[in-house]
Amino acid sequence: MNIFKAFETDIRKLLDELAAEGAIPAGLDGSRLTVEPPREASHGDLSTNAAMILAKPAKMAPRALAELLVAKLKGRPDVASVEIAGPGFVNLRLTPDVWRDRIRDVLKAGIAYGDSDLGGGTAVNVEYVSANPTGPLHAAHGRGAVFGDALAALLEKAGYAVTREYYINDAGAQVDVLGRSTFIRYREALGEEVGEIPAGLYPGEYLKEVGQALAERDGNRWVGADESDWLPACREFAISMIMGWIREDLGVLGVTMDVYSSERALVAAGAVNTALAALEERGLIYTGVLEPPKGKKPEDWEPRPQTLFKSSDFGDDVDRPLKKSDGSFTYFANDIAYHYDKYRRGAAALIDVLGADHGGYVKRMQAATRAISGGAAELDVKLCQLVHLMQDGQPVKMSKRAGTFVTLRDVIEQVGRDVVRFIMLTRRNDQTLDFDFAKVTEQSKDNPVFYVQYAHARCRSVLRHAATALPQLDQAPAALAASANLARLDAEEEMTLAKRMATWPRMVEAAAEAHEPHRIAFFLYDLASDFHALWNRGRDDASLRFLIEGDAELTTARLALIAAVATVIASGLKVMGVEPVEELRS
Repeated sequence: MNIFKAFETDIRKLLDELAAEGAIPAGLDGSRLTVEPPREASHGDLSTNAAMILAKPAKMAPRALAELLVAKLKGRPDVASVEIAGPGFVNLRLTPDVWRDRIRDVLKAGIAYGDSDLGGGTAVNVEYVSANPTGPLHAAHGRGAVFGDALAALLEKAGYAVTREYYINDAGAQVDVLGRSTFIRYREALGEEVGEIPAGLYPGEYLKEVGQALAERDGNRWVGADESDWLPACREFAISMIMGWIREDLGVLGVTMDVYSSERALVAAGAVNTALAALEERGLIYTGVLEPPKGKKPEDWEPRPQTLFKSSDFGDDVDRPLKKSDGSFTYFANDIAYHYDKYRRGAAALIDVLGADHGGYVKRMQAATRAISGGAAELDVKLCQLVHLMQDGQPVKMSKRAGTFVTLRDVIEQVGRDVVRFIMLTRRNDQTLDFDFAKVTEQSKDNPVFYVQYAHARCRSVLRHAATALPQLDQAPAALAASANLARLDAEEEMTLAKRMATWPRMVEAAAEAHEPHRIAFFLYDLASDFHALWNRGRDDASLRFLIEGDAELTTARLALIAAVATVIASGLKVMGVEPVEELRS
């Protein structure tokens, strides 16, 4: 149960009752009504703004309306106290049994606790990673991969129908550069001295593997051939091989895509013409001359007529060109076609997870999505900032294989998949992330992945110990939910844990609506802190330990509590794509 949503529903019913009694006008707009935790815990458990938002349309003073609501709430058996705060907020404190019952909810639901119907099965397309197929994935790609995958899992938990998608940018100049770079490595593999890789080509040693494989497949077939012959062959071979690496690296990271879309295939199928025709029909394409970029005028800029999209009609700063001077389509035109294709495949809610260097891309793509869908589709773009890789505070040297960056595979092999996935979610996506190999593996409170996993391992350790000490006790979650007398849980730390777990369903919905999976990592850290606090109190006060000799009833209640804690941690880790550990060893 989402206790906050349940009370919101009940308060709306009480307002309907007040309207039926003639105490307030009927038909008031309660769309902005909320029930949330108050900012200060001392103000109670729940707070509603109902009187604040309805007072004006009801032509009443907020406190007067709040008093009517308070009178209705005071009679409820689950409300311990209710009071008016400030100009008209209504704060409630619930009875302890309300929170204890949430422990039973957790035990009955298992890791499905927190699942929501918020999305109502709405289709959402989450596109992430989409790294150019010109080299192995690097650490920043890993951040986008983890963010996108956790966001997809979060949306699924909140009731959305999610498609995970990777867009292969296999058209355009960068893959021609890849083909030329591969050709050099191919000749090198055949014994030719190629010298230093020319500027403008990809220097990474990983292309030696590609060149060697091409030489093994084709022998000297392309030596002495025209570029028009060898370039397509080298390009396609390299793209295929590198995409194989990318798929493999994503698999090691625990990322599985539902769809891989090819830009080249999209263009070849005429999707760009289809998309531009749709814009043309709406009168959104014209021939015009753009003003020079603000700030400084590039030396090679000259005014010329261009085919332009009326991007500024949909919130962009300027209109955008759709064709280059040679008549070919711009990257933007291809991207419009791709987003139109996603929309036509059934997703009106689109999310792009991109690198920080795409900041200038956001407005134009959101404008294009709204325009080409006739306002039916919305695009949210989440930019992932850089990852600074360090070892004991010092920048990590670049990978020799990659040439200019540290590969994602290097990072995973050094610290493990689960550490990578957790740490990548310990900052908002729009903030830079310091990834220190020493710190992310240290066993301390300052390392969030250790701290959360340690809480789960401690819970599991207690339950294993109880199974030995109390073999007659059925520890199955359903049995604990049915047999535990949770009224025995009355310590402050125990109630804190119960209240924290009760907020998990609300957290899932709030994080899903905001597209912010990092909130899950923060929640788990707070839950782990609450649990470790109770554990530490038990060291000083024997009455707070989990297994109390001679008091099976209290022991059972506490085992139910920690079984629920382990379950909620596992539920959160599942969203993050992290496996909960049974035990930790130094």
